[in-house]
Amino acid sequence: MLQKILAFPSAAYFAAAEAIRGFKRDERGLSGVVVAILLILIAVLAIVLIWGFLSGWLQDLWTQITEGAEF
Repeated sequence: MLQKILAFPSAAYFAAAEAIRGFKRDERGLSGVVVAILLILIAVLAIVLIWGFLSGWLQDLWTQITEGAEF
């Protein structure tokens, strides 16, 4: 029983190391990761562009609203 307890950490290490090596060699999921990163970048760029176009208009609108209000 003691031998099995002592062998468990090394067996777990080798299993984890083999899983990591297999993940590095596996190229099937790589394109999915690349597509996800590109979609995130495109979404962020679209948000930045839309905010850039709308920020000036919103600032003008806010200025008109606050100038018309008397406190």
